[in-house]
Amino acid sequence: MIKNNIKLAILAGGYGSRISEETILKPKPLVEIGGKPIIWHIMKYYSVFGVNNFLIACGYKGHLLKEYFANYFIHNNDITIDIENNSINFLHKKTEPWKVTLIDTGHDTSTGGRIKKLKKYVEKDDFFLLTYGDGLSDVNINNLIRLHKKLKKIATVTSIVPKARYGSLKIKKNIVKEFNEKQDTKNTNINGGFLVCSPDIIKFIKSDKTSLEYDTLKIISQNNQLAAYKHNGFWQSMDTLRDKNLLNALWETNKAPWKIW
Repeated sequence: MIKNNIKLAILAGGYGSRISEETILKPKPLVEIGGKPIIWHIMKYYSVFGVNNFLIACGYKGHLLKEYFANYFIHNNDITIDIENNSINFLHKKTEPWKVTLIDTGHDTSTGGRIKKLKKYVEKDDFFLLTYGDGLSDVNINNLIRLHKKLKKIATVTSIVPKARYGSLKIKKNIVKEFNEKQDTKNTNINGGFLVCSPDIIKFIKSDKTSLEYDTLKIISQNNQLAAYKHNGFWQSMDTLRDKNLLNALWETNKAPWKIW
């Protein structure tokens, strides 16, 4: 369990165009899994590890994220509304031990640029956690932090091997000789989006247009300052409606690996 006041920055400002069926009305982090926004699942997961201080980098439809958290207490409790006297009585007070700071980082700001706009919130910390507002995993946050502290690099990414999205075929002279349904990809590690960063990472972000993935982390790795924590467990991003349906199915059948609370 994490004892100190570590912050988690959540990148929550993208347009989510690949799941436009949902994001035409709301930002992707508010797309629901099991009746709760995916960002709620992410925060609940980190909270298990003692992380309760959240920085949400808003952009597209960020006002809806602000409204969700501003009304969180009302949404999650039974209430009596006395209209005549203009009062609300909470019948019980169920809540979370969370401090949530929502920052407008611009509609068209890139991922690195959004982090740069969080500078004043993290610059005095030894490190901060970072993730995207659309991915779930059962990565051990304690072990991730432990490795970051041990290797003392500017950033540590969680390395995962994604499942192949489609089955693979081996074909000879137009005849299928072998059919493999959704096998794991081989020797393909990607950034799973669960990171630990030193505030020094902001020095490598030039402007709003700087990408975390294609600019910042690439430069850091070229300077031998990027570590990787290997995670072989569950990981799933919610890029498409198909991904959302998969996560919903896991939740509804009580097979959600990230549900550890």
